[in-house]
Amino acid sequence: MKTVQPLILTAHIAPQDLEPFERLRQEHFPSDRNFLSAHLTMFHRLPGEYTSRIVEIIEDVGQRNEPIAVEVSSVRHLGNGVAYSIESPQFLAVHAELRAAFMPWLGGQDMQKWRPHITVQNKVSRQTADALHRRLVADFQPVLINIIGLDLWRYLGGPWEHKTTTLLRA
Repeated sequence: MKTVQPLILTAHIAPQDLEPFERLRQEHFPSDRNFLSAHLTMFHRLPGEYTSRIVEIIEDVGQRNEPIAVEVSSVRHLGNGVAYSIESPQFLAVHAELRAAFMPWLGGQDMQKWRPHITVQNKVSRQTADALHRRLVADFQPVLINIIGLDLWRYLGGPWEHKTTTLLRA
């Protein structure tokens, strides 16, 4: 669905769990393109024209789900960047539930198979990405982090404006 007011939905990661990824992003993401903190995007383009309905759906899902421990399972090469892959059957189930509710509004990117990740570097040369990937893989240990809610953002052509946070029920 075309929209002039795109919204983005991200997982709200516990701040102490997000901090190491934010440090890496500040160090390795090109500063002229780094408008955002580290994040885990769930949906890339929802229609702002339906903000109130989208918020209702997010709140409903939030009330029916507890915080989710997800595994940071590997370092992923993006070609022109590096990310950390996230695995969790429970988190995938929450995404599938949201996807079913948002189906009438989803565009091509959000219709593809979802491979959750936290990007720490993007839009760099292949050589630069290769070097960071090698470095991060050498020291990598899987770790659990906590998804404690869902954040809705308005896309502003680069930066994002935070609209609302829905915490998962504790």
